[in-house]
Amino acid sequence: MSEQLWGGRFSKSTDEMINEFQASIQFDKRMYHEDIAGSIAHARMLAKCGIISNDDCQKITDGLKAILADIEAGNFDFSIDLEDIHMNIEKRLTDRIGEAGGRLHTARSRNDQVALDTHMYVRKETADVSKLILDLQKAFVETARKYDDVIMPGYTHLQRAQPILFSHHMLAYFSMLCRDFSRFKGVYERCDIMPLGAGALAGTTFPIDRQMVAKQLNFSAVYPNSLDAVSDRDYIMEFLAAASILMVHLSRLSEEIVLWCSREFSFVELDDAHCTGSSMMPQKKNPDVSELVRGKAGRTIGHLMAMLTTVKGLPLAYNKDLQEDKEGLFDTIDTVKFSLAVYAQLIRGMKVKKETMLKAVQEDFSNATDLADYLVKKGMPFRQAHSVSGKAVHYCIEQHKWLEDMTMEEFKKLSALFEPDVKEAIRPETCVKNRNSYGGTSYAQTQMQLTAADQILKEQQDQLDFYSSRKIKI
Repeated sequence: MSEQLWGGRFSKSTDEMINEFQASIQFDKRMYHEDIAGSIAHARMLAKCGIISNDDCQKITDGLKAILADIEAGNFDFSIDLEDIHMNIEKRLTDRIGEAGGRLHTARSRNDQVALDTHMYVRKETADVSKLILDLQKAFVETARKYDDVIMPGYTHLQRAQPILFSHHMLAYFSMLCRDFSRFKGVYERCDIMPLGAGALAGTTFPIDRQMVAKQLNFSAVYPNSLDAVSDRDYIMEFLAAASILMVHLSRLSEEIVLWCSREFSFVELDDAHCTGSSMMPQKKNPDVSELVRGKAGRTIGHLMAMLTTVKGLPLAYNKDLQEDKEGLFDTIDTVKFSLAVYAQLIRGMKVKKETMLKAVQEDFSNATDLADYLVKKGMPFRQAHSVSGKAVHYCIEQHKWLEDMTMEEFKKLSALFEPDVKEAIRPETCVKNRNSYGGTSYAQTQMQLTAADQILKEQQDQLDFYSSRKIKI
């Protein structure tokens, strides 16, 4: 028979094709640190509770630390016959220290062991993703401050709508990432629950101390129900959902970057380091990073849908289907971390074309609402003012001019309420300055948003410091 540690019940070896089909070592070996940390904590608890001897506990602990060193030095050969990271480490431990290694799995199942490893891994990666979110937020704030006087067209339906500050636009993405940070904080809380001690599904007959294990591994809580402990994958679905929303935000940004650096817009220029050329067309400078991130958003969403579909029909407690929770999760983690890191570089390296953006605002009718507001402030009902402003736009289109080019005589034909100060009222700078309602695009409101952003960044850094203080060290 092959070297499986569960083979006592069987009289035949598992078919090699089945071994390969059911093995997860190809991808779950990345959880080796979590598996070893959990096993050391479990062994120390078993010794404290008198279930194994202190001598065996020391042998197990020393053996596991030696295995950790081997893995990190690249001196560990993972076997597909042993299926997963848990069996690979346990077999190596038993080979190295003998009988004591066989006692490690007392009062433990692979069901609660894999749940523990995954909880710890997602908790760690959630902290890392949150750190990268914070760095991208800082990039948006830095860029907003760098270009705090740049005016650009704001859009609805991808049609120029009203003048806004470019910094205001950057801070909109900052706000999206604030929600993303908060969502991942919720993910952290939901994976900060310790499942070990649930056994296969019903607990154990041994007098274990689950709270001791939780304390060693810095868990805030312990699952109160053993069935739920081994079958819960909510925290993984929640991670994938938070990651999908985050990637949607980056995808929307990507779409805008692709548009902005096109010849048709020419609002920004990306650093050469973040673009590629064409194998045929020498003039091309392609925004590949933005296009890739936009594409990878669909991949992340796909992993969320796959996980929801996998879990939706599963009876309690553990089912082998749940092995499918990892490949999509790991790929999502890698995708999100890469996307966040590369976008922080891209935003910091992006050059904003101030004059091009201002010209785009001056050569359109995005100040038409301000023309209507001007009349309202003179006493005209808004609906009537809206109509007058619309007629002014229609007239300008026929005369091939812009609102700012109209003479006072032309304005007076539309309404006697127009005075010479209308010219100042519809300048792009005035349009921006006057939008001073809370959260608006005015210079004053944008500066308030930047000040508030500094406080938010500080609070989020405090949260990251908390995460760092709870990292597991072996």
